[in-house]
Amino acid sequence: MQTDFAKESIVAHSNITLTSEEKIKVIRYHFREIMLALGLDLEDDSLKDTPGRVAKMFVNETFSGLNPVNEPSVTLFENKFKYNEIVLEKDIPLYSYCEHHFVPIIGKVHIAYISKGMVIGLSKLNRITEYFSKRPQVQERLTIQIAEYLKKVMEMEDVAVIIKAEHLCVASRGVNHTGCSTVTQSLHGEFLRKERSSELYSLLAI
Repeated sequence: MQTDFAKESIVAHSNITLTSEEKIKVIRYHFREIMLALGLDLEDDSLKDTPGRVAKMFVNETFSGLNPVNEPSVTLFENKFKYNEIVLEKDIPLYSYCEHHFVPIIGKVHIAYISKGMVIGLSKLNRITEYFSKRPQVQERLTIQIAEYLKKVMEMEDVAVIIKAEHLCVASRGVNHTGCSTVTQSLHGEFLRKERSSELYSLLAI
């Protein structure tokens, strides 16, 4: 006879969309099985509730960007001052997870744009970054996703996204090298011109 958890596992691998609570139940069951396979004592006070904690963390926090309901609501404002130079928000915190080993990617995101009539609330750049980073990722794709999303919501091309991050799949396993960083960029519109890209990197150095 199949247990409820086994049934939930089957559902998880079908095309049926699970609710957040259903996802938590499935993950809790399977993470418990992983811990048991590792030989951990699930009767220990420190470990017995870990499967549930991990499941809730995965669904509600770490991978919340997989749920479309968490897509940020973007607010645009008229550029009344006719400011037509680079707007740059630097050092947006990045905390994502490598999809190859499910260990953290930690770094900073820099987002720039040149207004074509509208400006975006600055905090929305942070929320866009968080939305796409809160899922299993590779840095190259994340860089492109943020840039393409911003181009879409602002209906413009003059966007640049630069990410510098450390991957713990390099630092905490395998070669075990700390201090290595990876830099990716997605430049569009005016930022493809040498003069504008040079100006952008000068601003990043401030």
